[in-house]
Amino acid sequence: MPHIIVENLVKTFQIAQRQPGVWGALRGVMHRNYRQITALNGISFAIEPGELIGYIGPNGAGKSTTVKVLSGILVPDSGRCEILGRIPWKERIAHVAQIGVVFGQRTQLWWDLPVIESFDLLRDIYRVDHHQYAQTRDEMIAILDLESLLDIPVRQLSLGQRMRCDLAAALIHRPSILFLDEPTIGLDVVSKLAVRDFIKRLNQERDVTVILTTHDLDDIEALCTRVMVIGQGQILSDGPLENLRARVTTERRLIVDLEGIEDITDPDASVVLRDGHRVHLTFDPDRIATADLIARITAQHPVRDLFVENTPIEEIISRLYAENR
Repeated sequence: MPHIIVENLVKTFQIAQRQPGVWGALRGVMHRNYRQITALNGISFAIEPGELIGYIGPNGAGKSTTVKVLSGILVPDSGRCEILGRIPWKERIAHVAQIGVVFGQRTQLWWDLPVIESFDLLRDIYRVDHHQYAQTRDEMIAILDLESLLDIPVRQLSLGQRMRCDLAAALIHRPSILFLDEPTIGLDVVSKLAVRDFIKRLNQERDVTVILTTHDLDDIEALCTRVMVIGQGQILSDGPLENLRARVTTERRLIVDLEGIEDITDPDASVVLRDGHRVHLTFDPDRIATADLIARITAQHPVRDLFVENTPIEEIISRLYAENR
């Protein structure tokens, strides 16, 4: 049975508008105009236990709104949403006991308290058994390398340090489902890799269902077996990353490092970028086999190195957004 069931979910917001300038502000005091924005426009999906889902889309597409509805923070205008058999906004206490949520730009830790005291407070809030809490806390501290941070007030942590502590805090009560909204935003490379590795281990070893919203498409490629793309409040694509690529384009790229600076021309490939000795070509593997194209290029030009890659996921997503617009 799916952990999460969403059917025809709709959520709208009213946004206040006013004319610019002082007179516009005064008129706004007396009479305020509103416009309606549809954040979610009838989205539907189901998520099975143990899945690691990438949920991506441009700013304003509805990603964070979806997470807030699923976590019980927002009430939708219409539609069905069940998580572990519960309606999130109607059974909030029982619901939050089974989920963990991390918002990349907000923290659930207490700003002026040392990290360990925030963990202790969360144990009391979630009423976690002392033995289970100690076991989970020590495991999180070891996996996320938090030992040196426990006595430091949260406000003195770097962004990467705080994010690791927030991940641990979200798991103190051992949730079955974890919502991650931009968990790697603003992190340096080392912190980002540490967070990615932790998410992967959590999903594989504990079978925690993870929904990851992010603008960092490297996170998606590194972690997710299934990708949902949302745009203008609607699901544009849902399935494995390979299916998304095939839907948008079958192109692949051949990157060639030449001995000298020279032109490459081939009837079955197009040059999309030249950078000194390096030339980027696109080709359709259904039209010409990769090995045949490489053989032709190396027969005509002295080559130092070459490699083949799929079309970057950024381009795939960009084309999908363009089609939707």
